[in-house]
Amino acid sequence: MEQAIVLAASAVGAGLAMIAGLGPGIGEGYCGGKAVEAVGRQPEASGAITKQMIIGDALAETTGLYSLIIALLLMYANPFIGQL
Repeated sequence: MEQAIVLAASAVGAGLAMIAGLGPGIGEGYCGGKAVEAVGRQPEASGAITKQMIIGDALAETTGLYSLIIALLLMYANPFIGQL
């Protein structure tokens, strides 16, 4: 019974961790939209704007990757099963 509870809680935790994937998606879309607006206003600065956009998107994406790693650990390499 204890193992079933731990597995169920791990599945719920993995699902909640994947909700964190919404933030980077929204942030990257917003960043891309603002970059397009900036290039539309100043086409000569497109190189610098693109560089900054890519750096910002890479930083935003790490949050989604961390949540994916946590979810995979909870689902497949559960450290709590050994505690029982």
